[in-house]
Amino acid sequence: MALKEEILKDLTEAVKSKEELKSSVLRMLSAAILNKEKEKRYKLGEEKDVRLADEEIADVISSEAKKRREAAIEYEKAGRSEMAEKEKQETEILKKYLPEQLSEEEVRGLVKEAIEKTGAAGQKDMGKVMAALMPKVKGRADGALVSQLVKDLLTS
Repeated sequence: MALKEEILKDLTEAVKSKEELKSSVLRMLSAAILNKEKEKRYKLGEEKDVRLADEEIADVISSEAKKRREAAIEYEKAGRSEMAEKEKQETEILKKYLPEQLSEEEVRGLVKEAIEKTGAAGQKDMGKVMAALMPKVKGRADGALVSQLVKDLLTS
């Protein structure tokens, strides 16, 4: 089953079983996917429906999950733990639809491999390393973590 159909099926089930948080998150996700499809259709100048590939949908989900992680951090800084907890719960719901995330050690190994492959020698080569690395980790690792590991390994 395609990712979009799985999300819509789960949304229907969540609404029927009156799971408020899950149905709210999946409605928001469905709307974000629809907006991305409209954006793609506009860019392509298409009249008919344009469907996103599962990889593109995973990008949308990843983006939405990142928004929630960042919001949770901000709520915690502001002392709003109940709101932070809600954002974390929403992130967990979204994670179900993402590919399995790489561990920090797996990412570290890929970073080392990319540094060797590009011949990067310092901080100035960070862009080259990131360009080589991101297609391998896209949707499977947090970009901030990847960036931090590249920075750490290039300066050490």
